[in-house]
Amino acid sequence: MYLKRAIQALAQGAVGHLRGDQVGALITSKGLAEAAMEGRLFSVCNQAAVAVTAALATTWTGLGLCNPTGSGKLFVVHEFGWAQTVVNPAEGAIGLMTSDDTGFAAALTARCARNGYKASSAYCDDGATIATPILLRVVGSTMEGAISTVPATPPGIVDLKGSIILAPGRSVMTYHTIGGTASLAFHFVWEEIDNI
Repeated sequence: MYLKRAIQALAQGAVGHLRGDQVGALITSKGLAEAAMEGRLFSVCNQAAVAVTAALATTWTGLGLCNPTGSGKLFVVHEFGWAQTVVNPAEGAIGLMTSDDTGFAAALTARCARNGYKASSAYCDDGATIATPILLRVVGSTMEGAISTVPATPPGIVDLKGSIILAPGRSVMTYHTIGGTASLAFHFVWEEIDNI
């Protein structure tokens, strides 16, 4: 018996080798550190606070991650986060919605967790005219009022545990019930694996 240090793409029912890391230790689960080392883990973040659209608008702004048609990859979304940078006009819920790849462009650059190692296949955008979206998850909220009357809203980070998978031609985008001024910044962390 021996350990193999490599990603294995096994068809259903195939028998694979035990996997080891660079020092020969047995890998018993797939972790994000391994994905980062192998150059499969990426992230994107708004570079400034954005004005978000309200609800399920097709003239959308915020932060979006798109797996373009023909990429040959599956995007496994591990994490989503947000921070409120200024007071909002009213309370609102934050969530994630999904659609196809209509309107997406590579307006923002995704970064490999192994900095400079590999380029992403993703289209990351902060605004587009998209196909009708569907709400997937509600993950948090934003507050209104002065800092003296409302506790500061801490950044929200949601561990999605790989539970959103984007096939080629699909996207995930930020959702906010009320929209508003340039008050929110977002990020996504995802893994790109071959679509076998």
